[in-house]
Amino acid sequence: MSTELINSIYIIAAALFVFGLKQMSSPATAVRGNLLSAVGMFIAVVVTLFAREIVEFQWIVIGVVVGSLIGAVAAQKVAMTSMPEMVALFNGSGGASSLLVGWAALYGAEAGTFTLVTIILSILIGGVTLSGSILAWGKLSEVMTSKAVVFGAQRLVNAALLAALVVCSVLFVLDPSVTSPYLYVVIALSLLLGVMAVLPIGGADMPVVISLLNSYSGLAACAAGFAIHNNILIVAGALVGAAGIILTQIMCKAMNRSLANVLFSGFGAVKTATVVEGEVKPINVEDAYVILEAATNVTFVPGYGMAVAQAQHVVRELGELLEANGCEVTFAIHPVAGRMPGHMNVLLAEANVSYDQLVEMDDINPRMSNIDVAVVIGANDVVNPAAREDENSPIYGMPIINVDHARTVFVLKRSMSSGFSGVDNPLFFGENTRMLFGDAKQSIAALVAEFKT
Repeated sequence: MSTELINSIYIIAAALFVFGLKQMSSPATAVRGNLLSAVGMFIAVVVTLFAREIVEFQWIVIGVVVGSLIGAVAAQKVAMTSMPEMVALFNGSGGASSLLVGWAALYGAEAGTFTLVTIILSILIGGVTLSGSILAWGKLSEVMTSKAVVFGAQRLVNAALLAALVVCSVLFVLDPSVTSPYLYVVIALSLLLGVMAVLPIGGADMPVVISLLNSYSGLAACAAGFAIHNNILIVAGALVGAAGIILTQIMCKAMNRSLANVLFSGFGAVKTATVVEGEVKPINVEDAYVILEAATNVTFVPGYGMAVAQAQHVVRELGELLEANGCEVTFAIHPVAGRMPGHMNVLLAEANVSYDQLVEMDDINPRMSNIDVAVVIGANDVVNPAAREDENSPIYGMPIINVDHARTVFVLKRSMSSGFSGVDNPLFFGENTRMLFGDAKQSIAALVAEFKT
């Protein structure tokens, strides 16, 4: 296959990536965009494998079969509550791949200075992405503490690690060899830096970390593309890296914080929110039904708790019953609700909730005072008034969905425990708040039953 034909097909694949990425920006076209991008990647992989004698063909087939089986099983078995952890592991896998590709490129023909720089960058960024993603997985899955872990001179240690990485990288480029001790030092230090970079980041900032690590995996792939002189890998990596950075900035804006503040502040490690006291007003399903039945507009505010309870389907059913009763139903989506970007959108799309009912935070807040009932399902930090009112709170300054401005607020929770950030919520003690305790899925199902009878 000629180089001209290969590059022409690569252009087609790149165009599919771009169009697919564009369509993934809207819930209405996201599925089609994902399919276009997948087709583009399939074309790119097939052309690359058939155009180059990379490894013996049987190993390619084995790799495709094993990878497809793992992917198919993971897609079928993973729970929606575990999607953030799976995304973190996928980011780590991308980083590991780039590290290995860069390392393997050293065994090829003699490389020039530029190629050596891209090789060491793919190894360095890939290593940081791999270990950082594994630590993010640990925090998200709570196999380790989700809180910020800080210690004295932490920034100094990280700065020294980064400086040592730069020095060893330069020394390796000046004297490259697959047996160079500097290569192995770079690999070890990059893995250590990934751990040290994610360690001081608290649970509430995990959506930003996931997005940033996604960007890192793209940048590592882009560097690997330069290392092996593969145009489509360069394009795909650049697209992922740029999209990840843009999404990271959007997430930071949603929390009213800079990226530097997220990465280096040690969320929750210094500030201590004011202790919240008050009287909780519980409500039962029957009384909640009476209020909802009389409402003319209801806004659902989903959070991670809805994913844990797997309540999205009964929530959609309750919304349909409310609409049949003449009520206007909307779903207020905070950009950082859940534990990864777009977590709530994915949940509601799975339940076939109409895209037209999804309303962003900036659009719903001006209307909140006219909402009869705001139903908070497992959300905590994104509806916490302390973000507006308590300067001592770690989340102070973060834009929230102002559910406390609604006429009535139902909060569905199992208990009075705080959210992933560990910050107490004064909303629970509000005059217009009623706590509907219990499993969210069971509580919503009971409300559905009340409407049906």
